[in-house]
Amino acid sequence: MLFEIILTAAVIIGGILTALDKWWFEPKRAADAPMPVVMDYARSLFPVLLIVLVLRSFIVEPFRIPSGSMYPTLHIGDFILVNKFSYGVKLPVIYRKIIQVGEPERGEVVVFRYPVEPDKDYIKRVIGLPGDHISYINKTLFVNGQAILQQPIGRYETTGSGAVMNGATELNEDLLGVQHHILMDSDRPSGDLMDVVVPEGQYFMMGDNRDHSYDSRFWGFVPEDNLKGRAFFIWMHFDDGIDVSRIGNRIH
Repeated sequence: MLFEIILTAAVIIGGILTALDKWWFEPKRAADAPMPVVMDYARSLFPVLLIVLVLRSFIVEPFRIPSGSMYPTLHIGDFILVNKFSYGVKLPVIYRKIIQVGEPERGEVVVFRYPVEPDKDYIKRVIGLPGDHISYINKTLFVNGQAILQQPIGRYETTGSGAVMNGATELNEDLLGVQHHILMDSDRPSGDLMDVVVPEGQYFMMGDNRDHSYDSRFWGFVPEDNLKGRAFFIWMHFDDGIDVSRIGNRIH
């Protein structure tokens, strides 16, 4: 969030200086007089900063995955792109929605501002929509009373930072029509949750690494205003080296 504040402030200041020089100082300057250094920098950098701000705030924003809560879908060291247009156009810094575009769908992977500490960004999967009843009992997820089908795939194996999860059970989860892989750790307790109702305008989020994810089971729901966008693409992976096999993968 700090970077966003600095970028927005730089664009505003640069815009003001550029306008002042263009419409006030330039007409009064002698033809052969050099442009003041401050104005020169402002007029040169303003268009670049404005483009960066527009792209980052309204179209697409890059993120790096710092934790293992979304294994096996996302790995530590994945650099991803987030579609900022998915859930409406919001003003930077104040996050006020100015154009309604769409709403999260169950199963989408979403970046959001952590409700407890809004300066932090989290990434999880949308499990519960407004009005849904959610339960998690003995490591089985229930949505509106329906048990979510989980089919075992086998023993999970990977390299790099994710090797700590080797030996976990990988499963294919069918989240009411949205299929994705999750991990279960038999050495961890279930952390049961009994029938919570998702309030209007809020969402229930869970990580795919079910026994190693700090999510809505522990800290509650995510308000719609906290949503930043839908994660859709891995453009780079660096974790003790570049893993080209992950580059270009779409996020499901």
